[in-house]
Amino acid sequence: MMNSSRRSFLKHVSLSTLGLWGPRGLAESPGVLLPRGTALEAGVSEAGIMAFLDAIDTAEIELHSLMILRHGKVIVEGWWDPYGPQFVHTMYSMSKSFTSTAVGLAVAEGKLTVEDQVISFFPDDLPEKISDNLAAMKVKHLLTMTPGNEKEPTGKVVGTENWVRTFLAQEISHEPGTDFIYNSVATYMCSAIVQKVTGQTVLDYLTPRLFMPLGISGMRWEACPRGINTGGWGLSIQTEGLAKFGQLLLQKGQWKGKQIVPAAWVEEATRFHVQQPGGDKPDRPKAKNDWLQGYGYQFWRCQGTAFRGDGAFGQFTIVLPDQDAVIVMTSENKNMQGQLDLVWQHLLPAFEGAAAVPALTARLDELQLAPTKGQKTSPMAVNKEFRLEKNDLGVKTVSFGFEAEKLVFKADGNKVTCGFGAWLRGEAAVPGTPPRLISGGAPSGVPVSKIAASAGWEDNNTLVMTWRYYETPHSDKVTCKFEGDGVTISFLSSLTAMNPKAKDARAAMIGMAV
Repeated sequence: MMNSSRRSFLKHVSLSTLGLWGPRGLAESPGVLLPRGTALEAGVSEAGIMAFLDAIDTAEIELHSLMILRHGKVIVEGWWDPYGPQFVHTMYSMSKSFTSTAVGLAVAEGKLTVEDQVISFFPDDLPEKISDNLAAMKVKHLLTMTPGNEKEPTGKVVGTENWVRTFLAQEISHEPGTDFIYNSVATYMCSAIVQKVTGQTVLDYLTPRLFMPLGISGMRWEACPRGINTGGWGLSIQTEGLAKFGQLLLQKGQWKGKQIVPAAWVEEATRFHVQQPGGDKPDRPKAKNDWLQGYGYQFWRCQGTAFRGDGAFGQFTIVLPDQDAVIVMTSENKNMQGQLDLVWQHLLPAFEGAAAVPALTARLDELQLAPTKGQKTSPMAVNKEFRLEKNDLGVKTVSFGFEAEKLVFKADGNKVTCGFGAWLRGEAAVPGTPPRLISGGAPSGVPVSKIAASAGWEDNNTLVMTWRYYETPHSDKVTCKFEGDGVTISFLSSLTAMNPKAKDARAAMIGMAV
């Protein structure tokens, strides 16, 4: 049976082909989708693709979407339900490659050069004493992660109101251009520079120059307290938007006969500029480490001739010039090198020859993240409301409403509807959600999140809910222990679960039946 993500995709194809989606939808004009083809037509082995899917399952790598392009056509696509093609997905540091492109477009328009001093853009935010190293810092050093910081300063910077001023106040211990250190607020500074010279946020600047020509809409980008897009993270975009961006890079910035991004910039941004520190390790030689193949302007070099943009937990746009191909993945996976290893092991050889696997189409149609395991009912499955003790989240009451195949959970009126053995999508603003890797750029108050939820009884007294925030990589496991007239509700985010030594920051909530 075709899963809901695939059904949504077919609906999305139909509507976009008719040009019925509005400004916040997926498409604004007919023919906005990339052309489709098949793996066999493109000379790609379906057996290799199937082997990749099998290996992902065996390695317990959680993918949310996969799209493979060859010769400009989408030949493989799949979304693991409840994720789907019509939904945006948090990109984390994959955002950096888009910020780099904004810098390149501004350079092409004569608004700045990569040789410009960083301090020249912010005369009102400079420290009292400007060190030689700070004065020597140029735009190109921000782009190549070589601004000279001793330590990654993002944590210090995002806790303040004026991120630019705080960044410029950090000690610049090394001569810019000499030492690579991963630096997300260096990318934020690129965003701030683009906004300074254009009068527009990176998102607004890129919209008519990049997103609209590629037929991408519905994207969002987080901002700092002063309204500057975070740059190094915070972009949310659909999988197909990533695929179009990768295809644009593969085509050296050309799109439908027009040069959208200068070819010279694409070449400059994606070539080797600086070597990351590190060498051979007992379990992995340097040549097989995709984080030691060199860095460009917010792009990583890969093994061989490939390059990529990537973000935390496996948000990948991989460009393969030799194969005339692009591979896009979204996921929540802490072993990103292991994820890439499976690409090189299974997908890269698949481009060398066609082998049909009739079951592949059905496999892609049926992709799903497993709903919560457990019983559908329990003697404790009684509709009740509980008044909570004072808690860190400020929630005063919760209630449980059990129906035939679903549970309606409410926290101070914020409703999360869970399917038993199935995902049910909805929206809610529950305090303490969704999980975040980085606080900078977080919206004020409690955000309304799109949540796909499922539930199951672990035993007669223990109800477990899984809340998947399906426009992010993350989820929450919510465990409810019922004893007599009382309930204890505890949280475990997928971020915390990745670290066995970590403890969820949200303390358990305790309540008694009203």
